[in-house]
Amino acid sequence: MRCSLCNKKLCYVGKDCRKDITEKIIKEYLKEENLKITKVSSYIEATYYMKKTRLEEIIEFCKLMDYKKIGIAFCIGLENEAKTLSNILSKHFDVYSVCCKVCGIDKDSFELKKIREGEKEAMCNPIGQAEILNDIGTDLNIMVGLCIGHDILFQKYSNAPTTVFIVKDRVLAHNTVGAIYSKYYLKKLLEGD
Repeated sequence: MRCSLCNKKLCYVGKDCRKDITEKIIKEYLKEENLKITKVSSYIEATYYMKKTRLEEIIEFCKLMDYKKIGIAFCIGLENEAKTLSNILSKHFDVYSVCCKVCGIDKDSFELKKIREGEKEAMCNPIGQAEILNDIGTDLNIMVGLCIGHDILFQKYSNAPTTVFIVKDRVLAHNTVGAIYSKYYLKKLLEGD
């Protein structure tokens, strides 16, 4: 599949390019939790299209899913954003947050590269973040600025469904899509530098 290169996108009006897997996929959507998530997602998309922010949509989604416990896995570099998000969500839900440096595991334990060699530095601990939120029994976990790779491990170990509120991009003020909207960065990326 190379859907990004397709100019027609006839799937939008119902064309099935993968008839070999469609029935299998439909069975997955019919599973209780998947069907509920699908219905709520579609409702939010249709009802609030161009009307609500991502944060407002997350709140509506959680309410419609009847989620009570929300977890926030955040990067220490975005602690202020995590605190603000927690304060907002706490108006509606029980909110639990876990910093990326939880447990204070030394990078030397795994011979990890440090930002400042020769200094003590704790590693990011996305597995720990997930396990702590798993122990709490969160209904949904929200990622706030986890580094690439750390976000992957967090999602891998999280028992609850996850969504992203902030994707880390230190260069572009966490506006990751800016890399392909900026002619300078796009040229740089396409040329391979």
